[in-house]
Amino acid sequence: MRRIVLTGGGTAGHVSPNQALIPLLQKEGWDIHYIGTKAGIERTLIEPIAGVTYHAVSSGKLRRYFDWKNFTDPFRVIAGACQSFAIIRRLKPDIVFSKGGFVSVPVVVGAALCRVPVVMHESDITPGLANKLCKPFAKAVCTTFPECAKLLGDKAVETGTPLRSVIFSGKRERGLALAGFDGSRPVLMMIGGSLGAQSVNAVLREALPELTKKYDVLHVCGKGNLDEALAGMRSYKQFEYLSDELPDAFACADILLSRAGSNSLSEILALKKPALLIPYHSGRGDQVLNANSLKARGLAHVMIQSELNAKTLPSAIEELWEERALLRQRMEALPDADGTKAVLEQIHKYAKK
Repeated sequence: MRRIVLTGGGTAGHVSPNQALIPLLQKEGWDIHYIGTKAGIERTLIEPIAGVTYHAVSSGKLRRYFDWKNFTDPFRVIAGACQSFAIIRRLKPDIVFSKGGFVSVPVVVGAALCRVPVVMHESDITPGLANKLCKPFAKAVCTTFPECAKLLGDKAVETGTPLRSVIFSGKRERGLALAGFDGSRPVLMMIGGSLGAQSVNAVLREALPELTKKYDVLHVCGKGNLDEALAGMRSYKQFEYLSDELPDAFACADILLSRAGSNSLSEILALKKPALLIPYHSGRGDQVLNANSLKARGLAHVMIQSELNAKTLPSAIEELWEERALLRQRMEALPDADGTKAVLEQIHKYAKK
């Protein structure tokens, strides 16, 4: 039986591509193990999956700014590498697949010490710090953006991002019923990621009197961000978070308002949904770069955070609505945005025979 170790964590974006790969790996008969942190989101998302064995190791956070923990976290990374080395030496996997995030560094180092081949994935337009550190140990680095492939050089393979197959299973009728809409008006869906986007939430809600003149608004606002004062408002339905129902929500949406995380953009392209992107600017500014890449290719509209207010948002949404057919046409002309099969090909290519 072939055996694979998956890793990646810190955010849901570093876990969901692994979630997309797991069902296909299981169908192929792989023995699947996952190495993550003891208390990270990856443990919450992966450990309940039947047929996947979860192993917890220590890891420090990799920061680009000053913090006193920068002096202690390297020792946690070293401890995690030792733990990963012991796990990998015992498991003797055919390959390690890393999705990035700080937990991946000790795992990739442990794999290298055990001479186990490593395939990595980078979702953003520029490589993250963890993947930069891990690149020397990798056989291949799969990328979502062509710009990132150029930056990474000979090891880069542009594959797209693995997407969970369930995202394509939505039905418009179920989504409309979920939101309580009758389907007679266009549906604007806003989604800000698993934690929401509070500043965009606030502007959207302030603009509702204007937006709901034309649109039904389905708002996924993030946990803890419901506004009870708007409960029962006509043409507006808010949810803290959608899991099993998310594909149906996407299916009923005619246009999207979204942040610009790389996984969200991959889903937007794969589902061919015209979108207005409001990138979140933090860290290395990857959301801004991601959004501008799509804008430059004519695949999405972009508004910077500083220009967003209750007056500019409705007009920007209207511009998106007017160009929705053109945006959809351009997205339909693209190669398949779901990178699941392409990433699996790299895993097969480099796994020990």
